Amino acid sequence: MTRDVELVVVASAEEAAQRTAELLATAAGAGGHVALSGGSGPERAYELAAELEPDWSRVEVWWGDDRCVPPDDELSNYRMGKEALLDRLAVPPAAVHRIEGELDPAEAADRYDRALQGVRLDLNLLGIGPDGHTASLFPNAPTLDVRDRLAVAAEPALEPFVPRVTLTVPANSAAAHVLFVVTGASKADAARRAFGAPPDPGIPASLVRSESGRTTAILDAEAASRLSI
Repeated sequence: MTRDVELVVVASAEEAAQRTAELLATAAGAGGHVALSGGSGPERAYELAAELEPDWSRVEVWWGDDRCVPPDDELSNYRMGKEALLDRLAVPPAAVHRIEGELDPAEAADRYDRALQGVRLDLNLLGIGPDGHTASLFPNAPTLDVRDRLAVAAEPALEPFVPRVTLTVPANSAAAHVLFVVTGASKADAARRAFGAPPDPGIPASLVRSESGRTTAILDAEAASRLSI
């Protein structure tokens, strides 16, 4: 346990995907609300989760963030989640709540914020970028200080420079189980600062912890190489 985070270190990115898939499959079987993440890290986990639990009828699926692009755009987190997970299921989720990225960012954020009212995520899957961002919460961005909304529009701080919509820090931290999956040597310093140092707005992932549940980080050996465990 490192600063309120249960660290699970595995040998490889494939093993990290397998562990993540197992937790996704368990959450699907239990029912409730599950938030998916974009990025390369979770994609393999989604494929494996569809094999482990092909019936997602007991859950509603959300996204932690997305780029403001149409749902079939190659940059869309929704598209990746749909192709890697949803399209592979035998029984679809009870509901799929995508961020309407084809709209104006502010309007898309307002719609998503309204949809999220009264929802508590049972599992919130997140990644970390080499700069320490998580979802589309970027280092030292004004969005980190938002406390009266669940979703906001966000300006990108790295390529591709496309406007985003993201869950806020309070929305992410309200989840019963916050689950980070972090792989690769390029994430090692960010992982050290996110999980082995005090909270820092320069490392947004360090600000997100489940307020009343559990926070887990699954890391491969390269991502965990700078952590003191």
